[in-house]
Parts: sequence; structure tokens; C-alpha cells
Amino acid sequence: MFFYKIKDKILISQSEYNKLNRISESEAKESKGIIYVLNPANPLKSRRNFCISDSSLIFLKKEGIHLLQKSKKIDYDLPQWLNQRIKEKRVSSLNTEYPNWQDVLNYKFPSRWKVNIVGLGDVGGVLLAGLRLLGGSCIESIGIYDKNINAIKRWELEANEIFYPFAAQNFPEVCPIREENIFDCDMFVFCATTGVPSLGEKQEDVRIKQFEGNSKIISNYARKAREKSFKGIFAVISDPVDLLCKAVFLTSNKSRSGEFDFKGLAADQIRGYGLGVMHARAVYYAKQNTETAEYNREGRAFGPHGRGLVIANSLKKYNESLSEMLTDQTVKANLEVRETGFKPYVAPALSSGSYPLIATMSGKWHYSATFMGGVFMGAKNRLLKSGIEIERLDLPVILLEKIKRSYQELGNIL
Repeated sequence: MFFYKIKDKILISQSEYNKLNRISESEAKESKGIIYVLNPANPLKSRRNFCISDSSLIFLKKEGIHLLQKSKKIDYDLPQWLNQRIKEKRVSSLNTEYPNWQDVLNYKFPSRWKVNIVGLGDVGGVLLAGLRLLGGSCIESIGIYDKNINAIKRWELEANEIFYPFAAQNFPEVCPIREENIFDCDMFVFCATTGVPSLGEKQEDVRIKQFEGNSKIISNYARKAREKSFKGIFAVISDPVDLLCKAVFLTSNKSRSGEFDFKGLAADQIRGYGLGVMHARAVYYAKQNTETAEYNREGRAFGPHGRGLVIANSLKKYNESLSEMLTDQTVKANLEVRETGFKPYVAPALSSGSYPLIATMSGKWHYSATFMGGVFMGAKNRLLKSGIEIERLDLPVILLEKIKRSYQELGNIL
């Protein structure tokens, strides 16, 4: 291996980089910060950086759905000190095929985040209330923007009046912002939408109907993020999150001539928040059956927010029929709410929005869609200073095959 240093950052590579300042292994070993492993790969299929959570990922040649599966130990004959750093989650993969790869070295992980929300409809408003109530430990301020000026004024008043006087907790200040300032933040939250199908419409999967309209809106913001050289997290809440994330990635990385130059948002900057409520719905239905009562402790959710969802009743005692039943109940849960005469947006705004957004900022495990080999796929993950760590599991073969099919279907759509 070759060892390099850029300012105070240590880099490791299997191949030689003539333009970088080479150092000895002993000097690299003395470093106290994150170690970056240079690993060039096609940006269309690979993230700019991610956490190397086990040694099998250190010289990863291909990313994909196999990131969810625990790998057999690959012996790279790594130095003991480097293996220890990997165990401590202090080693990061860095893709030098991204033109702006050195931005990762300069990025400072926020201690308290500045969050901006675009879209203050049903979901955006409830999500904002959740962040105001729950986000004081990690959020510095929340900027709000909507095309409707009265919506901005309403939520500035309403949100800042959410307060409890006899506690030491912080409540993030909520401030109106102009459209030109929406990317002056650490996390941009997209909640805008062309509209949810009315209650009278018969629709098996209402998210797909929203894609055409929402993709036009979000692509506009993707181009703005590129123009601003946005360095933070681009969080997608509007449906369908998985496909909209991909639209953001593709749009932001094209030049004016339509050619890919990968000077926009890196794949790992974009995250989709839709799987959290699917897990929450599965928990609700699982409690109603003694055979699935352990889902919250033993089960997992994978895939998109809607068709293609995979609910596993248990990783310890996986049962195909019970998992299929839970998956079906979860996918149809929104239709059940709509039959009551109301649109289902409260649980999504909180379980897919407020809670996992706060978990992301806090470095905690949560459900969201992240980039896996060209597809934004929902799974349990967390964001560390060394990058995204995706939970790796010993998945039963039959379950893994179902997840693969869901992954392939998402990839074929866009």
C-alpha cells in the first residue's frame, strides 16, 4: 500500500498517485483523524465516500445490493493498527473518480445543523413541528420556504409557538427564508409536491402518480444545488423518494450540454426518507398477531415506500408467509387511512421525516434510502463522520432474493 498526506489528512491507496505527497506508514499510523482509502470507481454506480465498517469493504470494486449481506472475511493482510481503525469506524472510502473528491477532506461534520425545508403542505408542516419539538439537541435553526407566502408566515408563527417553559431543552428557531438562500444550510429537506391524489381516486400506489410532476420540481432544485456547489445533505421526503433521489443525482451531475461531469451532488449526499413509516406500519400490524409480535425487535424493512417493499418478520426465525402477510398489510395501510376520509400524512411526516432526519444528524441508526450501485435502496443505516454505514446482515437466501428483485425493479424504472 501507498501512504499520502494532504494537509493533515492521511490517505491510503493500492496504486500510486504521483501528484500526492507520499509519507511513511509510521507517519500514517500516528494520525489521530479519519483515514481515507482512495478507491477509484465509476461515479454512476459508486458513492463518493462511505464508512469502511469491515475489512471486506476496504478495496471494494463494485457496489450493489450485496452491501446488505455480511461478507466472508477477506484477508488483505492489513496492518493491525488499520484493522483497529476500521473497528472504530474511523476509515473512509474515497472515490477519486469524482472531480470534487477532495471536498470530502475539507468537509466539517456539523455539531449543530442548520436545516432548510422547502414545501409547507400537509407533510412539510407536520415534519416541521416534529423537528421543532424533538430536534433541539442537534438542530441550530430551521429555515422555511414555500411558494405560498401565507404558508411561510403561518408556520413561522405556529412553529415558534411550540414551546414548553419548564424544561432545559432547546427549541430550534424557525425562520422564513428566500428561495435564493435555500441551500445556505447543512441539510436541505424537500417536501414540495404537485399534489396527492384526491380521496375519491382509486389508486393502488399513489406515489407513482406523483413522480412525473414531482420529478420536474425536484430537478429544478437539483440544478440549483449544483449551481451553489452545495456541500450538505439533500433529503427527499416527497414521493416517490427512491426515484426522486435518482432524478436529483442524475440531473445535478449533468453539464449544460447534458453530459455527465459529476460536478454536482455526490451520490452519498442524497438520501430518501420513506421507509421509516413503512417499518412503523409493520410494527402496528405485527402487534395484532402473536406470531409476528417480535417484529420490532427481530424484523427489518427493505426497499421503497410502496410497491417493492420487503418486510421480514424476523431475522432469527424468518417465515415467508408471515413476512408476506406483514408486507401486504403495510403496503395497503395508506389505503386503509384514505378509506376513513383522510389523507395519510401525519405518520409519514414523523416516522419517515422528523425522527429519521434527527437520527441522521445525530449519527444514529434509522431507515432511509441511500445509494447502492446506481439505485437508491431503503435499509437500516447511519451517517458517521467517516461516511454512511449500511447495516450488514446474515440474510436468509429466500429473503435476499426478494430484496434483489425489489432492487432490480427500482433500477429498471429509472
